[in-house]
Amino acid sequence: MSRSEILARPPGDAAAVEPGPQEADDRELMSPDRLPSDRLGEAALRPRSLEEFVGQSELKGHLDVLLGAARKRREPVDHLLFAGPPGLGKTTLAHIVANELGAHLQTTSGPALERAGDLAAMLTKLESGDVLFIDEIHRLPRPVEEVLYPAMEDFRIDIVLGKGPAARSIPLDLAPFTLVGATTRTGLITGPLRDRFGLVARLDFYTVDDLVSITERTAGILDVATDTAGAAEIARRARGTPRIANRLLRQVRDFSEVHRDGRVDAKVAADGLDFFGVDELGLDRASRGVLEAVCSNFGGGPVGLSTLAIAVSEPTETVEDVYEPYLIQQGLLMRTPRGRVATAAAWVHLGLEAPQADPDAQPGLFT
Repeated sequence: MSRSEILARPPGDAAAVEPGPQEADDRELMSPDRLPSDRLGEAALRPRSLEEFVGQSELKGHLDVLLGAARKRREPVDHLLFAGPPGLGKTTLAHIVANELGAHLQTTSGPALERAGDLAAMLTKLESGDVLFIDEIHRLPRPVEEVLYPAMEDFRIDIVLGKGPAARSIPLDLAPFTLVGATTRTGLITGPLRDRFGLVARLDFYTVDDLVSITERTAGILDVATDTAGAAEIARRARGTPRIANRLLRQVRDFSEVHRDGRVDAKVAADGLDFFGVDELGLDRASRGVLEAVCSNFGGGPVGLSTLAIAVSEPTETVEDVYEPYLIQQGLLMRTPRGRVATAAAWVHLGLEAPQADPDAQPGLFT
């Protein structure tokens, strides 16, 4: 049925909204229940309860107590702030908090709330017990953050009407709610905002054993035939991050379906990860490029951040925030007052011979 025919029918006519056979088939095929789980995105892979959530045992224990007490009192749980690198489960925990409380979840992000009115509009729509999740909360503009203070403490916001001498402030009561914030840069959150959270928790990188469990769970959801050895090979190269483990599993699955028999064992996982440029330590091509630039282009350093960023054609923020942390954690790179320096382990990992120190060189100011 064409759009013009539908619009020509009178209101209330059932035939006007009744899809044709082909439309009904297409709608059924595109229904979320019929789509593969990986087509639904990361939401399909997220655990829905604390019991399903793997890792972060200390944080899970704290949340179990807080959520259990809130359920007994039939009150919203105290405001929560989750901090840590990307991909460790901050958004997942926000969804779990809402699910455990049987509450509705509203999601937004710091950069999306440009004006105080944007936040006020969201807060006034919340019902009692709802959970408001603000991702990248450290990027909230200061005027928006100031509106959040009385909302978190007193469940109240002040609406300013008019301008100049005629302006007046009208207090507006809010329904009790729980704010869950997530940040990758705890140091950028102001003290007054951080102190208003009842629990400030930092998520740690996951152990290989935890990542094996996560990979096997994801493989079951995606219907990937894998064994423990294959999951362990993926987990070892996942940089302690579940999001990376899930991404690597998808890549290995695709590699196996094209070049193998569709199953994922240790050999297939290793071949697939090598094919996509992920080495034994979990370094991808970009991370290795940073390390190779320090060793090959600058003799192991020291080299300044801006010079290194130009050498690898990346912004300085990307090098400093994305690539360097893992290289430093693995003992491959050091930050010194004079710049970045490759360690002996970096030369070994790249298969390069470290330059020999000149015995006749005079010690410098920083040596």
